[in-house]
Amino acid sequence: MKKINLSITGCMGRMGQQLIRSSKNNRNFKLVSLTESQMINRKIEGIKPSLNNIDSFKNTNVIIDFTVPKCTLDVLKIASKLKKKVVIGTTGFTKKEENLIKKFSKKIPILKAGNMSLGVNVLMYLTEIASKSLSNNFLSKVYEVHHKHKIDFPSGTALMLGQGIADGKDKNFYNLIGKKYLNKKSFPYSNKINFNSIRKGEVIGEHEVRFSSGKEIIRLNHESFDRSLYSEGALTAAKWLMTKKPGLYSMRDLLNFK
Repeated sequence: MKKINLSITGCMGRMGQQLIRSSKNNRNFKLVSLTESQMINRKIEGIKPSLNNIDSFKNTNVIIDFTVPKCTLDVLKIASKLKKKVVIGTTGFTKKEENLIKKFSKKIPILKAGNMSLGVNVLMYLTEIASKSLSNNFLSKVYEVHHKHKIDFPSGTALMLGQGIADGKDKNFYNLIGKKYLNKKSFPYSNKINFNSIRKGEVIGEHEVRFSSGKEIIRLNHESFDRSLYSEGALTAAKWLMTKKPGLYSMRDLLNFK
């Protein structure tokens, strides 16, 4: 089988480095280019990293991007010109930026996920089912923990879970977003979805959704122990995307959740 030419952006970041390791061990891919926001004066796996430009991506089939929103949008501009597929693991987009991604997806296939883990996406599916099944007497909130280096909060995964709660109630997620707390020991339920983000140590990722009626609490949670979960999930997404037409896809599509 012919290998898929792969480009990885943000190659010096935590996920960039993990993606390089995982792609090296995956026989479906051939790593053809690496990019960073500044010039890197050394080779990585025999490849000299470059800036994000047309030359960096002209020989690739698919780009995997775990960077920051501004960089992701720059990559999408180039990818749309070259008709390249893109897997986005970047988080922290504004509503306006989300709409720009949708526009790009009319030209090229894009798979975007706040979390590439199979387990987390099952958790989101279960969250939606629980939200749909429970009456409006149940209030919900989302709790998450990540390493001290993570800048954005709530995490993309926490927002995904909030989206699952909203979808279950058939409501607009942006209208349901409540307060966003950082490093609080406890935080309240409300008629909206409140979030609490903890940043400490080197925690890879913990997420929990809670539903409470005041008489009982339901907890749905997931804990990650190995960062390769995300890189392997991203590579699975990249391979899946190869046969897709332009559009905006998610891990839910990949996993065929109805």
